[in-house]
Amino acid sequence: LGTSLDLDDLLSLILKKVTEALEADRATLYLLDESSNELISRIAHGERVLTIRLTVGEGIAGAVADSGDVLHVRDAYKDSRFSASWDEMTGYRTRSILAAPMKNFAGRTIGVVQVLNKKQGEFTKVDEELLLALATQAAVSIDNSRLVLSLTDKNAQLLATKEQLEHRVRDLKVLFTLEHAMARAGTLGDLFSAVLTAAAKACQARAGAVALRHSETVGGETFVLEAGSAKPKQIPIVEGGFLGQAMQTGELVCVSGRSKKVNRLPFEEPSALVIPIKGESGEVMGAIGIYGKKRGRGFSSEDQGLLEMVAANASTAIRLNRSREVREREERLTAIGRLLSGVIHDLKTPLTVISGYIQLMQDADDQGTRERYAQLALTQFDLVGSMQREVLEFARGEKSILVRKVYLQRFFEDVREQLENDLLRRNVTLVLDVPPRGIARFDEGKMLRVVHNLARNAAEAMANGGGTFTIRARIGGDGQLILTFADTGPGIPKELEPKLFRSFVTSGKKGGTGLGLAIVKKIAEEHGGTISIVPSERGATFDLRIPQVG
Repeated sequence: LGTSLDLDDLLSLILKKVTEALEADRATLYLLDESSNELISRIAHGERVLTIRLTVGEGIAGAVADSGDVLHVRDAYKDSRFSASWDEMTGYRTRSILAAPMKNFAGRTIGVVQVLNKKQGEFTKVDEELLLALATQAAVSIDNSRLVLSLTDKNAQLLATKEQLEHRVRDLKVLFTLEHAMARAGTLGDLFSAVLTAAAKACQARAGAVALRHSETVGGETFVLEAGSAKPKQIPIVEGGFLGQAMQTGELVCVSGRSKKVNRLPFEEPSALVIPIKGESGEVMGAIGIYGKKRGRGFSSEDQGLLEMVAANASTAIRLNRSREVREREERLTAIGRLLSGVIHDLKTPLTVISGYIQLMQDADDQGTRERYAQLALTQFDLVGSMQREVLEFARGEKSILVRKVYLQRFFEDVREQLENDLLRRNVTLVLDVPPRGIARFDEGKMLRVVHNLARNAAEAMANGGGTFTIRARIGGDGQLILTFADTGPGIPKELEPKLFRSFVTSGKKGGTGLGLAIVKKIAEEHGGTISIVPSERGATFDLRIPQVG
């Protein structure tokens, strides 16, 4: 009984040895199914395996299972509990039955073993004791087998769970890496470099490619990342090939052993997995593919799941990128509209000067005087041309900022109108210290964004008890515009100061994103300036310096 843990082998062995030991014609073994309270036995009859089911208390075996005692029936046909149906079906004649409960080490009945028809004479008291001893030992062995099988199943389940957890952790790592890289991507090239690098690494591929249809025009472009490359190459959109097939059908493409000619990309790999990139409404925006599995012959279903996850994230990033481009274009057009009124106003001065010089030229008698007036008028035309070029460059996106002459007092009076009511509602007093005739050059729209970000940060820092937010403006000795922003809040924790201007760094404000100061720093750098923290006894103080170019 200790040589096998296979339950079927064990049951066959028990029946064989019990039959031999008791010198019986045959033996039957029933196992108790506690969930249904039934005794179940499987018996071979010819080429068929029949299953016998008895409820506890039914028949001879059921009575033994119910009482837990050995039962010796000397004449089966005289016992009302005996059913002759099995004899009628098989043609066998049951004379006597000896049945014993199988009890495990805890004394719980787990089944019944019974023997039929002693070959020589009748079953004796010694036979009863022997059958009970064998049944008890068999019960212990069956329990052990079940325990081992249960442990094996549990181990298999644990291994399966471990593999699933490993896959989930890998997926989360890929997502984290992808989100982190995509958050820093400034262009589509940077975005697809991050996407392809993450996909190739996660799926152990040697190369990758992304094809993207243009959102507004016919055609598109393909970004290809080959083995050993740090950045993807950009080529015209691939017509045909695996990428083209995925974009045309909107279905996955998984191949192996194909040639470079079919692939239509500037590298040759024996295997490929391509997934269409779909938009919010299911339209195909492009496709992403990985090529050349480093280990194994081809890409697996796990690789497919990972690439589908990467494709979904890429779809979201592409849509956000396009939305950002549209928003930036709209904002630029709005800024142009707002700033054109200022340009038209500023044009009055050079045009008035030009008009005056032309009138003076008409009244001048000598050639030298007329030439001097003409040169002065031409200088004003250069100024007009410079103003025109600045607006056109901004409209085409060739400039990220539009620097213009700004009257500081008027600018900050507009700031007061925009901020004061909101700050007062937060119990924050706005104080402006601006020179009455100060003039500086900067992008008004972006500088307003700087002021709004710093004012919001200050108001949130002083949310509990209110306070004062002070803005000071002056022109320094080196010609720089110096703007100081100070609040009377709790100040900035020392441990945050070194990384305060990085994206997503926040001091734990409710709803804070950690982007405000990063935006301020970017705008300062676009102006060629700097933003820094100034040590102060109370609150937080920032110093913004913008060089002034004539």
